[in-house]
Amino acid sequence: MSSVTDRLIQGSMWLSLSRAIVNGLSALSTFVLAWYLVPADFGLVAIATTIQVILSSVTELSLNQALIRHESPSETHFSAVWTLSVTRSAILALLFAAASYPIAEFYNEPRLTSVMLALSFSLLLSGLANPRRVMLQRDLIFWQEFVLNVSQKLVGFVVTVAIAAIYQSYWALVIGTLAYQVTNIIVSYTVLPFWPRITFRHARELFSFSVWLTAGQIVNTLNWRIEYLLIGKMLGATQLGHYTVGNTLSTLPTREATAPLNQTIYPGFSKVRNDPVRLVAAYQRAQALLAAVALPAGIGMAVVADPMMRLALGEKWVPAIFIVQALASVFALQTLGSLVQPLGMAKGHTKLLFIRDTQMLVVRVPIIIAGLMMAGLPGVVYARVLTGLISTAVNMLLVKRLINLPFFQQLAANFRALASVALMAAGVWGLSHLISMPTDKLHLAVYLAFLVITGGIIYLGSSLVLWLAMKKPDGPETEVQRIFVKFLSKAKRIAVPKSA
Repeated sequence: MSSVTDRLIQGSMWLSLSRAIVNGLSALSTFVLAWYLVPADFGLVAIATTIQVILSSVTELSLNQALIRHESPSETHFSAVWTLSVTRSAILALLFAAASYPIAEFYNEPRLTSVMLALSFSLLLSGLANPRRVMLQRDLIFWQEFVLNVSQKLVGFVVTVAIAAIYQSYWALVIGTLAYQVTNIIVSYTVLPFWPRITFRHARELFSFSVWLTAGQIVNTLNWRIEYLLIGKMLGATQLGHYTVGNTLSTLPTREATAPLNQTIYPGFSKVRNDPVRLVAAYQRAQALLAAVALPAGIGMAVVADPMMRLALGEKWVPAIFIVQALASVFALQTLGSLVQPLGMAKGHTKLLFIRDTQMLVVRVPIIIAGLMMAGLPGVVYARVLTGLISTAVNMLLVKRLINLPFFQQLAANFRALASVALMAAGVWGLSHLISMPTDKLHLAVYLAFLVITGGIIYLGSSLVLWLAMKKPDGPETEVQRIFVKFLSKAKRIAVPKSA
């Protein structure tokens, strides 16, 4: 394919198979674990993993992004990245292990000590990963990404579910994480052979690009993880478990539906960063396609959350239904400006991204704390919705600053998707109130399937009618039509080979 945008879409389609598998395993894993474990188990592990993520982010070097943007990274660059990563991970593992007992005492949860000691090995393993893997994204190569993604998730899924089914213990979550990390190391060096050597050459060169990304990562992680620590301390492990599972399921449809395209965005934008016209065109096409997929996935999850949660997880997870309904919707809407991150990185405006993240931290944390103090867990969810909408507006305004694409022009490019998803949500919501929700599992499954199919028909039908009414403007529908025509053309050539 000649254009970078076409290569992005082609790569997204190739990765769709791996993401479909990973998506299915992620959802199945969450549902199975929710059956075998109790909310307090998820809350316990969530405290440890949140501290782990914050500690990792505070020291994150963002070296992979520097490699992607580098014109011609050498073997020495890869070895330097590996050396810095191993050094960092070893120090973090020791600090995390040393902090296990004091943190367990702070939360009055003795089990946290052993959980954190086990997860310290996960920190150590993270630094051993093959740095050459990032070049698959840089060069828009995807079959090896398929092998890596699927193998990691499959091993992690099997180990996690097996331990949960046999022992019904929170250790399933911990050991599954370790199995995932070990698989990543083994497979990445098998698919991409690399013999690292210890060197600190090019460290300053790599840091010069990644310093603002690192700072932004610190702020961003505090921004999106601080409520876990607050909920765990003030409301306890059970409510934190409800919040953790609800938040995980809320992100699942939007993240997994858009992951194939997201994975190709940054390297694609990097290739046309010096051509403003092509960059704007690539951004508009990619963002519109992203929203056309994310909006029905996220909003769709929200409107069927009640029957889905009751069917898949059981009555003990009913308190998480409201969390999924609220957060799945706001996650979907946030995709309207989510591509500002790879856009800013491609243009080298990492300091600007850091300033944005800092501003959102200053705005978001007080709102979260106020919501928690005034209304407990529901207050946190309402605060998340409000700050999510603010974040979307901020991101879209930043896009305008980066590529001079007006705010309302960005909205207009997503008009059909927004209108269609509104009709879909209204239709499904209306049906769910006209038809009483059954209580037995079989009829509940039929009821859920009916709502999902109806929602899909309304969304696709509305999108098609609006596209035709607007005289077939360029957009996601055009991309789908073009891909379908190319697929039919190739199928015909295969079915009717040329005569010798």
